[in-house]
Amino acid sequence: MTRVVAPGSYDPVTVGHLDVFRRAAALFDEVVVAILHNPAKQGTFTAEERVSLIRDEVADLGNVRVEAFANRLVVDVCADLDAQVMIKGLRSETDFSYEWPMALMNRHLTRVETIFLPGDPRHEHISSSLVKEVARFGGDITGLVPEAVRTALLERLPRP
Repeated sequence: MTRVVAPGSYDPVTVGHLDVFRRAAALFDEVVVAILHNPAKQGTFTAEERVSLIRDEVADLGNVRVEAFANRLVVDVCADLDAQVMIKGLRSETDFSYEWPMALMNRHLTRVETIFLPGDPRHEHISSSLVKEVARFGGDITGLVPEAVRTALLERLPRP
C-alpha cells in the first residue's frame, strides 16, 4: 500500500488544497492530510477546527484521513505514519522555489521523497493568507474556500 502525506497548516483550507487532496486520492492508496501546527502560535483556527473543517470536505473520499501534529518535523510525521512520500501542490514557480530546498532536505534527512502536483490553474491565485486578508477587509471569498470555511472565517476574523 502506498501512503502519502499532504502536509500543511491549512489555516484555512482552500479549494486549491482540496483539489490536491482529491487528485492525490486518485493516485495513492491512502492520503494523510497532516495539519502541522505550533501550539505557541495563534492561528485563525485551532488545529482541531482545521481537522474538522477538512474532514467534512473529504468525507466522501474513503482513502483520505486528516490528523494534526504539533511541533514536529514533517519527516518525523512521515516516519510515524510509515509513509515514504509527501505530496505538495504547486501553484507557480514561486511555490516550487520555496518547496524545492525543503524537499531536498527531507530526502537528505530520511529518504522521504516529495512529489509535486501542479495545481489547477483556476486556483493559482488562491492562498490561505490572501483569503484571510480579502475576508478581513470585506471582500467576497465565495468560491475560494468551501462554504463552511467561508462562514467560519467570516465569523472569526476581526473587521477593521
